[in-house]
Amino acid sequence: MKIATDNFRKENPDYTGPVPADMVTGSGSGLDPHVSPASADAQVARVAKVRGAGEDQLRQLVAAHTEGRELGFLGEPRVNVLSLNIDLDSKFPAK
Repeated sequence: MKIATDNFRKENPDYTGPVPADMVTGSGSGLDPHVSPASADAQVARVAKVRGAGEDQLRQLVAAHTEGRELGFLGEPRVNVLSLNIDLDSKFPAK
C-alpha cells in the first residue's frame, strides 16, 4: 500500500490531504467505472492543469456526475468516471 500511496502523491503533488482509500486499493475486477467523490476531488488540481480548466469548473463537473446512494440508502455516493471523462473531453480537450 505504501508504494500505491507514494505513486498517488507523486502524480498529484498539489493534493495534501489524506489519500482516499479507493485510490490505493483495487476492486475485484479492477474495472469499476466509478470513484469516490473524495478521490475525484483529490485529482482536480492535476486534471485542471492538464485540461487547461479552472479547479472550480472541474468541481462543478464532478458534482454533476456524482451519483447518490441506490434507493437513497444503499451503497455510497460515487462519481461516474466514464460520463465525467466524456464531458471533460467535450468541454476541455486534453492538451
